[in-house]
Amino acid sequence: MANLKSTDSEFEWEGNLIAAAQHIAKAIRSKRSLTEEERKVLVDLRAQLSAIRIVNGSKVDEMGVSDTIEKLNSIQEKIMSWELDQSMIWEAGRDEVCEYMNAVEETQKLIELFESLSINKDCDKNELLRRAHDVLQTAMSRLGDEFRNLLLQNKCSFEPEKISFHSSEDDAVEKGSPASFGASSSFDDSIHRDSMSRASEENTIIDLVHPDVVPDLRSIANLMFHSGYIYECSQAYVHVRKDALEDCLSVLEMERLSIEDVLKMEWSNWHSMAKRWVRAIKVFVRVHLASEKWLSDQIFGETASSSGCFLEVSKSAMLQLLNFGEAVSVGPHQLEKLFCVLDMYEVMIDIKHDIDELFSEEIEIGSLVRFEYEQVLKRLGESATVTFLEVKNAIASNPSATSFASGGVHHLTRYVMNYIKTLTDYNDTLESLLKDREEKASIPPSPDAASPVEEEESNGATSDPGTEVSRISFHFQSIASVLQSNLDEKSNLYRDSALQQLFLMNNVHYIAEKVKNSELRLVFGDDWIKKQNGKFQQHALNYERAAWSSILSLLKDDGLHSPGPGSISKTLLKERFKNFNLSFEEVYRAQTSWLIPDLQLREELRISISVKIVQAYRTFVGRHSHQISDKHIKYSADDLENLLLDLFEGSPKSLTNPHRR
Repeated sequence: MANLKSTDSEFEWEGNLIAAAQHIAKAIRSKRSLTEEERKVLVDLRAQLSAIRIVNGSKVDEMGVSDTIEKLNSIQEKIMSWELDQSMIWEAGRDEVCEYMNAVEETQKLIELFESLSINKDCDKNELLRRAHDVLQTAMSRLGDEFRNLLLQNKCSFEPEKISFHSSEDDAVEKGSPASFGASSSFDDSIHRDSMSRASEENTIIDLVHPDVVPDLRSIANLMFHSGYIYECSQAYVHVRKDALEDCLSVLEMERLSIEDVLKMEWSNWHSMAKRWVRAIKVFVRVHLASEKWLSDQIFGETASSSGCFLEVSKSAMLQLLNFGEAVSVGPHQLEKLFCVLDMYEVMIDIKHDIDELFSEEIEIGSLVRFEYEQVLKRLGESATVTFLEVKNAIASNPSATSFASGGVHHLTRYVMNYIKTLTDYNDTLESLLKDREEKASIPPSPDAASPVEEEESNGATSDPGTEVSRISFHFQSIASVLQSNLDEKSNLYRDSALQQLFLMNNVHYIAEKVKNSELRLVFGDDWIKKQNGKFQQHALNYERAAWSSILSLLKDDGLHSPGPGSISKTLLKERFKNFNLSFEEVYRAQTSWLIPDLQLREELRISISVKIVQAYRTFVGRHSHQISDKHIKYSADDLENLLLDLFEGSPKSLTNPHRR
């Protein structure tokens, strides 16, 4: 290399030397092999820098600022020494960190000094400034790398299972599909709401990076900010923290899905994803985003840079979550999805204040996220409303080609009542959604406004005059009314009128008991329950008449008298006992296969039948037993009473080999 000369061109040479050193440093950091020429420059670098200091010192002495240039030379040497080192400054100890940071601060001060100096030759001043800016640029690049490395190496793992508001029901699975109402479906007496608790929790701040490095990160950010390199610092932060948020969504099992992917999902996968989403968005917003905002404020201060970094970091992940909500809202309005849609809507209502706090509408990204959030919330509400209003249509259009076996409680009855029982958890939400719908459409408070009174009166669902019925109460009573109309149609499939009445009695009794013994009581009211009790009791009475009237008529003396005055024909009496036995056995064989699932109702009906039949039989036998042989009296009154205990068990029995008991 040529010897340095104290001329104006020396600064240009130094600039080239610095550029060469930076080039070599980048090669070292990228682990690229150095060329022969680069090795030669590296060997001569320190000697040349020393020569620069001597030459510059002599020149500056003439200008009276030799100490300043000496300081620049020393700083340059310090900064450049780390450019040739592959290790990280923050791994070298606190002393080295302090020395490096002080060198950068001194560079900033020298730049300010050179800008204020009055030097004879303008080119000298310009070259000094260029050298100082080159050194600063090199330092900023290095600090950006250190900043990024500190964020990466000190990132804290995210453990959502340790967060306090985890619901024990989060992993429950619904057992039935309310949309099908099919006989082959699996039904249970309870549909559990398995969403997370709606109780409002305070935001939980967790450590996203080790707290010990936050002051260092803040120091780097401040230094880069005051040096005019805040954009580079922000981009380093955004790059690292965006990846961290992606990892967070992965931990929360929120995979990136398109709307088409969601619409093609099978029910089980969709349901599982929706349940995870309800928990994930709450944890993500109230814990992770709240902590992310806190971290950006701690590092960048409460400045535009802080808000900008946070919004840039969180935008993609937040829109990913909202994309699933959007896909659900535009999907088909299927009844089995209603609970999940309501859960999604409610959790979005619950955290809306948090979203407004985190995403400032004064910044474009914040305004965008808030707009998308509002749109998804609105569409989920509309989807839930439309789906809820479809419940009646689904019930009304549920056909049956054959009668329901044994006359028990139809699976449609069980599911509908458990379905609306579960919906009571969402009373306030549904009431609000129905109100919004009415206000937007400018329609009367209740649907079918021209006929609600007639519909309810025909099904025992009227309220006391002057009593205001809430929207949800009206709709629930209307659903029960449609259900009972459907059951009436299904009862016509029975050829046996007694079994038809038993079927209606069972189902109306189930409806009344489900309302009486659950939260539905507050929705339907005691008057409605009393009317249903009267209805199933009437069906029970109709059953007894249809099933036992003909048998009771055989226990009367009508038609037994012989031509003589006041005498009973023994032949007719024997025939009467024979007909009674045959009729009773026929009813026994049929009605042991019939079913009354409710134990209390079963016992009450057996007692009612026994009181009528056994008492009439005991009286009839007592009146005529002396007129015919015992062999014609096949059953005693006690026999009949015991046999009646076999009725309504749903297990057919036979009396082919009867015996006296």
